[in-house]
Amino acid sequence: MRRIINIGVLFFVLTSCSISYKFSGASIDYNLTKTLQLGTFVNQAPLVYPPLEPRFNEALKDMFTRNTRLQFVNQNGDMEIEGEIVGYELTPLAVQEDAFAAETRLTMNVRMRFRNNKVQGQDKEETFSANRTFSSNVNLTDVQDQLIKELTDEIVDQIFNATMANW
Repeated sequence: MRRIINIGVLFFVLTSCSISYKFSGASIDYNLTKTLQLGTFVNQAPLVYPPLEPRFNEALKDMFTRNTRLQFVNQNGDMEIEGEIVGYELTPLAVQEDAFAAETRLTMNVRMRFRNNKVQGQDKEETFSANRTFSSNVNLTDVQDQLIKELTDEIVDQIFNATMANW
């Protein structure tokens, strides 16, 4: 009899407890906010890498498509995000005795403006930055596409968290 009671209590505890996790990080009230106007981030950096602008914009759109239920609109969105790529630069690091750099840092900076037309006080303007270091023995052209993907992913995450997460 005691064994049946223990099994019954265990069954009750296991079925009455539930844990729910949400990994997207977005905290959006979809009853209030339904649309997003996502502007094209134009590359205004002094050093221009032509594939950077379309790759960044696609990654940004992809992030919001995968992690929200917001519908994209061309104007009058409940939320608006716009900005520009303002920095894309190489910096020599760890200069050796022969005056050549042992490493090079690639840095990308993106300025973003966010406006929430449904909830007051959430508007913001921020500049996000990411960088990667690579050996100076390697040509930038050999590693640039992979570095761009990493930098873009990091900055897109920063923008998403700054605009959609209400931590």
